[in-house]
Amino acid sequence: MTRETFRTLKALRHTVRSIALGHRLPADDRARLVLSLSEVAGAALGGGRPVTLLSRRETDEDGAHRLTLALRLPNQSPGHAVATDRLPLRARTQPDGTVVWNLPLPSTGSPGHAARPAAAQRGEADTALLEEELRASLARADALADEHRRLKHELAETNSGVLALYVQLEERDEQLRTAHGRTLRALEDALRPRPLHVDGLELAVHYAPASDEAPTGGDLYDWFTLPDGTVHITVVDALGHGITSTRTALTVTHAVRTLALEGHPLESIVARTDGILAPFDQSVMATLLLARLDPADGKLTLANGSHPPALVARGDGEASYLEVRGRGIGFPLPGSERLLTAHLGVDDVLFLYTDGLTESRRDPLEGERRLKDAVCRHRVRETEQIPGLVAEDLLRDVLHQDDTLAIAVRRTGA
Repeated sequence: MTRETFRTLKALRHTVRSIALGHRLPADDRARLVLSLSEVAGAALGGGRPVTLLSRRETDEDGAHRLTLALRLPNQSPGHAVATDRLPLRARTQPDGTVVWNLPLPSTGSPGHAARPAAAQRGEADTALLEEELRASLARADALADEHRRLKHELAETNSGVLALYVQLEERDEQLRTAHGRTLRALEDALRPRPLHVDGLELAVHYAPASDEAPTGGDLYDWFTLPDGTVHITVVDALGHGITSTRTALTVTHAVRTLALEGHPLESIVARTDGILAPFDQSVMATLLLARLDPADGKLTLANGSHPPALVARGDGEASYLEVRGRGIGFPLPGSERLLTAHLGVDDVLFLYTDGLTESRRDPLEGERRLKDAVCRHRVRETEQIPGLVAEDLLRDVLHQDDTLAIAVRRTGA
């Protein structure tokens, strides 16, 4: 191990360069080493305080050689501390403040001894070594620039390929979404009843899912003609969205249809439906509205299970809600509290719906007022247009997205 003390930065640089040259370090590593020690020692030497340099050559168990340089600094304030991880050649700092560099040495040859020239020749020698180090640094910079250009070119080609692939994936994804939507809409159409044609009545329906990505939901309806000629209509709104709620709504409508065709009284069907389904699935929850309409005399009978009330728009332009209290499927004490009987005159329109229409702005009372105005406004239109036009009016500026279902029934008297 050698130990030297320095009072000038020039002498330190010259000695470090000589040590690096004697151990045959490459010019690039030599330049980084000289710059690193100069940066660490600069503050102390500039303030007139000497530094001590220790150097030694070591060999590890595998026979590899390395050069260790340790720079001991005088006591200095924390403001003069050097961030060794940002030096041209990284180093480590020992607890006593000594900064240490460990450099692997070339495996061939033995270390030489750089002769120290006379003072007159020292400047020329240092200049030659500086030029060599500069050329090495420039060559390394040129090599890095070439590598950067090559990588940039490869990155541009890769980005171009990735962009093309992304476009293809987007097109494929759009095709899959379209096919998925068609499949679900076909399923939705299959679940809904066929159009009902009854003398003396015109019926129309409009349905819109909460999301185009899931065109099925918990809003479902059923209509059919009973043996006595009256028309039965069921409107169901099952809890939730998507396929699960569709299954719940379908189960409820099938149970109601079965009970109605078996001849059970209308006032008992809501409670009986809950009694049938509860033993099989305790999670089923749904509201429902049941309507019976006789096309011949216009007698209308309603039963309700927690569902929004039916609305009747009269031929004279007036409209009113037909309120019936009750609790739905899965609710405590399910069933319709009573039956409501009304009369539907010629050209009157019965409007049945789910709460996705009246609660689209989070205020049911405002929604009911807007619904009554819209039905009165569109009552004079053709029956098949009324549900869609009313839904379009109420679903502007939607604050709460939900499935929506609307049914219009006009008594023509023909």
